[in-house]
Amino acid sequence: MTARPVHIDPEVGLPDLVKRLADDSKRLVKDEVRLAKIEAGESMKSASKGAMWLGLAFGIGIVMLIALTVALATGIGQIANGNMWLGALLTGAIEIGLGLWLVKRGVSSFGEPSYTFEETRAEVKETVEWVGDVRHEAKMTAARQDGR
Repeated sequence: MTARPVHIDPEVGLPDLVKRLADDSKRLVKDEVRLAKIEAGESMKSASKGAMWLGLAFGIGIVMLIALTVALATGIGQIANGNMWLGALLTGAIEIGLGLWLVKRGVSSFGEPSYTFEETRAEVKETVEWVGDVRHEAKMTAARQDGR
Protein backbone atom coordinates (compact mmCIF):
# COMPACT_ATOMS: atom_id res chain seq x y z
CA MET A 1 0.00 0.00 0.00
CA THR A 2 1.46 3.39 -0.96
CA ALA A 3 0.92 6.72 0.69
CA ARG A 4 -1.48 9.13 -0.94
CA PRO A 5 -0.04 12.47 -2.00
CA VAL A 6 -1.26 15.38 0.08
CA HIS A 7 -2.60 18.32 -1.92
CA ILE A 8 -2.91 21.53 0.05
CA ASP A 9 -5.80 23.70 -1.02
CA PRO A 10 -5.85 27.14 0.62
CA GLU A 11 -9.63 27.37 0.05
CA VAL A 12 -10.42 24.35 2.26
CA GLY A 13 -11.69 25.28 5.70
CA LEU A 14 -10.76 23.76 9.01
CA PRO A 15 -13.97 21.69 9.35
CA ASP A 16 -13.17 20.01 6.02
CA LEU A 17 -9.64 19.28 7.20
CA VAL A 18 -10.91 17.79 10.46
CA LYS A 19 -13.42 15.66 8.52
CA ARG A 20 -10.67 14.49 6.17
CA LEU A 21 -8.47 13.69 9.16
CA ALA A 22 -11.27 11.68 10.76
CA ASP A 23 -11.85 9.76 7.52
CA ASP A 24 -8.14 9.01 7.14
CA SER A 25 -7.95 7.92 10.78
CA LYS A 26 -10.89 5.53 10.33
CA ARG A 27 -9.26 4.09 7.20
CA LEU A 28 -5.97 3.63 9.04
CA VAL A 29 -7.62 1.79 11.94
CA LYS A 30 -9.59 -0.41 9.49
CA ASP A 31 -6.34 -1.25 7.66
CA GLU A 32 -4.68 -2.20 10.96
CA VAL A 33 -7.61 -4.49 11.84
CA ARG A 34 -7.57 -6.03 8.36
CA LEU A 35 -3.83 -6.70 8.73
CA ALA A 36 -4.42 -8.38 12.09
CA LYS A 37 -7.11 -10.62 10.52
CA ILE A 38 -4.77 -11.60 7.67
CA GLU A 39 -2.00 -12.43 10.15
CA ALA A 40 -4.45 -14.52 12.19
CA GLY A 41 -5.52 -16.47 9.10
CA GLU A 42 -1.94 -17.20 8.09
CA SER A 43 -1.13 -18.28 11.62
CA MET A 44 -4.12 -20.64 11.71
CA LYS A 45 -3.07 -22.28 8.41
CA SER A 46 0.43 -22.81 9.73
CA ALA A 47 -0.85 -24.12 13.06
CA SER A 48 -3.24 -26.61 11.42
CA LYS A 49 -0.48 -27.99 9.20
CA GLY A 50 1.78 -28.32 12.24
CA ALA A 51 -0.98 -30.07 14.20
CA MET A 52 -1.44 -32.58 11.39
CA TRP A 53 2.26 -33.45 11.34
CA LEU A 54 2.32 -33.59 15.13
CA GLY A 55 -0.60 -36.06 15.13
CA LEU A 56 1.13 -38.26 12.56
CA ALA A 57 4.37 -38.21 14.57
CA PHE A 58 2.42 -39.04 17.73
CA GLY A 59 0.80 -42.08 16.12
CA ILE A 60 4.10 -43.41 14.78
CA GLY A 61 5.76 -42.69 18.12
CA ILE A 62 3.15 -44.72 20.01
CA VAL A 63 3.70 -47.75 17.79
CA MET A 64 7.46 -47.40 18.17
CA LEU A 65 7.26 -47.10 21.97
CA ILE A 66 5.08 -50.20 22.25
CA ALA A 67 7.62 -52.21 20.22
CA LEU A 68 10.47 -50.78 22.31
CA THR A 69 8.64 -51.66 25.54
CA VAL A 70 8.13 -55.27 24.46
CA ALA A 71 11.76 -55.57 23.31
CA LEU A 72 13.16 -54.02 26.50
CA ALA A 73 10.96 -56.14 28.78
CA THR A 74 11.96 -59.29 26.87
CA GLY A 75 15.66 -58.35 26.93
CA ILE A 76 15.69 -57.65 30.66
CA GLY A 77 13.68 -60.84 31.27
CA GLN A 78 16.26 -62.87 29.31
CA ILE A 79 19.09 -61.34 31.34
CA ALA A 80 17.19 -62.18 34.58
CA ASN A 81 17.28 -65.94 33.79
CA GLY A 82 13.94 -66.01 32.01
CA ASN A 83 11.98 -64.02 34.62
CA MET A 84 9.88 -62.01 32.20
CA TRP A 85 7.85 -60.48 35.03
CA LEU A 86 11.02 -58.78 36.30
CA GLY A 87 11.76 -57.42 32.83
CA ALA A 88 8.23 -56.02 32.55
CA LEU A 89 8.44 -54.47 36.04
CA LEU A 90 11.81 -52.78 35.40
CA THR A 91 10.67 -51.57 31.96
CA GLY A 92 7.55 -50.06 33.54
CA ALA A 93 9.64 -48.27 36.18
CA ILE A 94 11.97 -46.87 33.50
CA GLU A 95 9.04 -45.64 31.42
CA ILE A 96 7.32 -44.02 34.41
CA GLY A 97 10.53 -42.15 35.28
CA LEU A 98 10.95 -41.04 31.66
CA GLY A 99 7.30 -39.94 31.53
CA LEU A 100 7.62 -37.85 34.68
CA TRP A 101 10.75 -36.17 33.33
CA LEU A 102 8.99 -35.35 30.03
CA VAL A 103 5.95 -33.93 31.86
CA LYS A 104 8.24 -31.71 33.94
CA ARG A 105 9.93 -30.38 30.78
CA GLY A 106 6.55 -29.81 29.11
CA VAL A 107 5.15 -27.87 32.05
CA SER A 108 8.26 -25.69 32.23
CA SER A 109 7.91 -24.84 28.53
CA PHE A 110 4.60 -23.08 29.26
CA GLY A 111 6.63 -20.31 30.91
CA GLU A 112 8.05 -19.29 27.51
CA PRO A 113 6.52 -16.34 25.60
CA SER A 114 3.18 -16.95 23.96
CA TYR A 115 2.70 -16.94 20.22
CA THR A 116 -0.05 -14.33 20.08
CA PHE A 117 -0.14 -11.17 18.06
CA GLU A 118 1.40 -8.98 20.75
CA GLU A 119 3.22 -6.79 18.23
CA THR A 120 0.10 -6.33 16.11
CA ARG A 121 -1.99 -5.49 19.17
CA ALA A 122 0.63 -2.97 20.28
CA GLU A 123 0.64 -1.37 16.83
CA VAL A 124 -3.16 -1.08 16.77
CA LYS A 125 -3.17 0.43 20.27
CA GLU A 126 -0.42 2.89 19.27
CA THR A 127 -2.34 3.87 16.13
CA VAL A 128 -5.57 4.45 18.07
CA GLU A 129 -3.70 6.60 20.60
CA TRP A 130 -2.08 8.58 17.79
CA VAL A 131 -5.43 9.13 16.09
CA GLY A 132 -6.90 10.36 19.37
CA ASP A 133 -4.01 12.77 19.88
CA VAL A 134 -4.29 14.14 16.35
CA ARG A 135 -8.05 14.57 16.67
CA HIS A 136 -7.64 16.38 19.98
CA GLU A 137 -5.01 18.70 18.51
CA ALA A 138 -7.23 19.41 15.48
CA LYS A 139 -10.20 20.24 17.71
CA MET A 140 -8.04 22.53 19.86
CA THR A 141 -6.74 24.28 16.76
CA ALA A 142 -10.29 24.67 15.43
CA ALA A 143 -11.46 26.09 18.75
CA ARG A 144 -8.60 28.59 18.81
CA GLN A 145 -9.36 29.70 15.26
CA ASP A 146 -13.07 30.04 15.99
CA GLY A 147 -12.26 32.14 19.07
CA ARG A 148 -10.21 34.66 17.11
